[in-house]
Amino acid sequence: MNKLLYVIVAAVSLVCGVFIYQAITQPELPQTALYYQQPRTIAPFSLTSHTGSEFTKQELAGQWSWVFFGYTSCPDVCPTTLQKLNFVYDELKAVTPNTQVLLVSVDPNRDTVDKLSQYIGYFNQEFFALRADHGSLFPFARNLGLMYAIADDISQKNYLVDHSASIVLINPDGDIAAIFKPQEVLGQIPTVNEDDLVADFRRIVALSAS
Repeated sequence: MNKLLYVIVAAVSLVCGVFIYQAITQPELPQTALYYQQPRTIAPFSLTSHTGSEFTKQELAGQWSWVFFGYTSCPDVCPTTLQKLNFVYDELKAVTPNTQVLLVSVDPNRDTVDKLSQYIGYFNQEFFALRADHGSLFPFARNLGLMYAIADDISQKNYLVDHSASIVLINPDGDIAAIFKPQEVLGQIPTVNEDDLVADFRRIVALSAS
């Protein structure tokens, strides 16, 4: 009887030990990002880079890609977000060097390849700016869980484009790993907190390696 009791106690202790070990060694989940434990598939697409070359899903392979939708005439959210990404770019590359930042223009009417090239270079020479007509852009935006809409008559010189301020993180398999949503604070420009972004990126990369 005592032998059986010892066996039961030992078995329970072993199981508890396994659970405790897993809890200790399991990488921490992201704290602020919308993280997909089962990454979301991205359909094939074709955009044009600010260098004039084609940019397809193949260019996502092997890279952690930060995708932000915006446009060069944006008065606030876009330059602020790109500036923040530039500030933490070295930190993101310190987490893993295979990191790239992609601005996708939601204003193909005004954002030519040349204009995008000048604009993106102002923030960081390593960043990419991409464009496409609305026929390609709309399905790509929906696939990424983002949105945009022309807010004014495009015949006006300074029309605005409403667009998501979220940043999508794509993993090296070319699938959506997480979405970083902006902080909504009254009277402030809605942008993603850069410290939270770096911290959660570190957690997501650790989870992908576990």
